Parts: sequence; C-alpha cells; structure tokens
Amino acid sequence: QVQLVESGGGLVQAGGSLRLSCAASGTISSFNTMGWYRQAPGKQRELVATITSGGSTNYAFSVKGRFTVSRGNAKNTVYLQMNSLKPEDTAVYYCNVQFASLNFWGQGTQVTVSS
Repeated sequence: QVQLVESGGGLVQAGGSLRLSCAASGTISSFNTMGWYRQAPGKQRELVATITSGGSTNYAFSVKGRFTVSRGNAKNTVYLQMNSLKPEDTAVYYCNVQFASLNFWGQGTQVTVSS
C-alpha cells in the first residue's frame, strides 16, 4: 500500500549535522502523522520526533533544541534535521507514517556519531 524510502544517514563526528529524508508513495497520498523513531543496539525503538498534518510537532526530550522535523510541500515527505549530534544519537532511524489506524515503517537508515 505504502512504500517509504529513507535517505541521509551516515557517519558524522560529534557536533556535526545530518539531514534525513523520507518519501512516501503508494495508494495513500496524505498522512495524519509523519515522523521518525530510532533504535540503538540492545535498546527498544523510541520516538524521536513527529509532525501532524496540521504542523504540530512532538519531540523526545533528548533531542529538543537539536533536531527539527518538517514536512515537504508535497505533504508526503518528512525530514529530520539533526544538529549538534552526540554519540548517544547513534542508532538506526526509521521513518513512520500514519493514516487512520494504519501504521507504515521504512527500512531504516543508520546514523553513527563518533566521539
């Protein structure tokens, strides 16, 4: 039904920046909520940031002030601008989109922050 293509992960030094992108395609063209989650080795997947169709945002406390989530003009893309990255931000980042009761996940993109 919905395919999510993520890009923008990689290796960066502490204090650096990365921008993640996620483009959705398929039978659903607009989504209620889009956002990002992450999973570090040995840890559970956790919310990073989400944005609703109305533009309301929600951030994990650990990333507030450093990360910014936004949606593209086409409304089927979501971005995560990550600044002042820390080694503890190292994880696989997953794009997530929601429509009604449906939940879709991307394949994940690795973000590694070296100290």
